[in-house]
Amino acid sequence: MTRINFYHDATDKHVTACKVIAKAVQQKLRVLVYARDEKIIQHVDKLLWSWQSTGFVPHCMADAPLAAQTSVLLSQDCATLAHDDVLVNLDNACPPGFARFQRLVEIIGTDEDDRNAGRGRFRFYRDRGYEIQAHRLGGAD
Repeated sequence: MTRINFYHDATDKHVTACKVIAKAVQQKLRVLVYARDEKIIQHVDKLLWSWQSTGFVPHCMADAPLAAQTSVLLSQDCATLAHDDVLVNLDNACPPGFARFQRLVEIIGTDEDDRNAGRGRFRFYRDRGYEIQAHRLGGAD
């Protein structure tokens, strides 16, 4: 069953996502970053290119020719991908097909609309019996 981690009170959801992604890559896990909004995907792509001056997080779009050899994929669709390690959801809705992933990461910001959407997703997963671990960031993300 998919393990779900909620990181809430993130002052910058996308920076927090980059930290989670980098940690997963260090653990030799493959990651899919999902959002339906293309602007979010482009922003995270840009952040990952400049993420650390001493390290590099290999990533590409899920439909790129090198996707099969790349640790981190960015996509507006998570239905037909070659791996099932970690799914980082940056969308306001539950990602389709999330149950096939070993781990789902939800990052909730400080914005009230984002919090409300996150609460809805939390209830959705909880009501279906998923194990959820919640991590409060409190601005220290």
